[in-house]
Amino acid sequence: MKTIHKKGALNSIKIIDLTRVLSGPFCTMLLADMGAEVIKVEPPKGDNVRNQGDMIEGYSSYFAQFNRNKKSIVLDLYKESEKEILRALLIDADVIVDNFKAGVFSKMGFDDASLEAINPRLIRASVNGFGSKGEMSDRPAFDFIAQALSGFMSLNGTNETGPMRAAMPISDLVAGLYCAFGIVCALQSRNSTNKGQRVEASLTSSLISMMAYLSSETFVKGKSPNKSGNNHPILAPYGLFKSSDGEVAVAPASDKFCDIFLECVGLTDLLNNEKYKNNENRMNNRDSLNSIINKKMIKQTSDYWIKKLNDAGCPAGKVASLHDALNSDLVKDAEMVISSSGPEGRKIKMTGFPVKLSDTPAKLHLSPPLLGEHTEEILNNLRKNKIRE
Repeated sequence: MKTIHKKGALNSIKIIDLTRVLSGPFCTMLLADMGAEVIKVEPPKGDNVRNQGDMIEGYSSYFAQFNRNKKSIVLDLYKESEKEILRALLIDADVIVDNFKAGVFSKMGFDDASLEAINPRLIRASVNGFGSKGEMSDRPAFDFIAQALSGFMSLNGTNETGPMRAAMPISDLVAGLYCAFGIVCALQSRNSTNKGQRVEASLTSSLISMMAYLSSETFVKGKSPNKSGNNHPILAPYGLFKSSDGEVAVAPASDKFCDIFLECVGLTDLLNNEKYKNNENRMNNRDSLNSIINKKMIKQTSDYWIKKLNDAGCPAGKVASLHDALNSDLVKDAEMVISSSGPEGRKIKMTGFPVKLSDTPAKLHLSPPLLGEHTEEILNNLRKNKIRE
């Protein structure tokens, strides 16, 4: 029988979290889920998102989604006496994370040299908007702006809709994920060097790195790809097709799957038509091809087509609402919705752990904290450590 360890993969790691809103808190939550001790340092008014989003008896579900498994301490870092408390916390910390504008933390008296002097093994991580170099480095950053500047927004939507943003704050989330990845890499490096280093992830760089074959096409052709909406930018047919009761997402990712798809809908004769005989021709005549397929598929229900296509080996699925997705068997089987008893007994639902480790799995071990909930506990531990010294 496999042994499941009670402690997470990062249980020996202590992280001081100065981040707020989304990109940084997402980064530190990922590490906390894996067992790291994360001490969230908040200003007296708290993280801005404590008062945003849907509220549960005065408590923000938005805040809860990105701050589980953390402890909260209130420090006013404009006061020298409270900067000293932060310095004391850093002495035995492994990582400090901030998402200030580039240069702000240095101006507060915590530049790299100062942090190294406090703790040479400290990993200094930051998430920012546009990197720490260049004329844009000191600008305020928001996901919407990063989506615009990175080229991401320009490729979404259609020529009719114009540029479209992603519904979720994707640049914040990807940057937070990259920063967490960078921190784990730096921790591994420290095992051999015994030294900390700087880790940086920016919203714009993170999105640009996700452009995949779209950036490859741009490098080769010297111009941006066309908007493709729900169609695939380099394959046809591929996308959403109409059924009698909705739409079906179909993903024939090669000529083999295209043949299966067209056979399932009774249109294999199209492959003998010069306009549709290969992918290049199908791309050039995609609108007429999609129209022919829609006229066939609208005669049956979504469930009919999804079963028929998947049974034949062609990937197909429903376009689920977020509510339906969160309540689906797929999500339940993956344990991607979890519940916290929450502060003061409130029950709060949140998305679960996407990375599954067999021996040291991610866990919910602390509810999202009230503002300053652990201040006394953390200060008492500092006092005890000082006495021991």
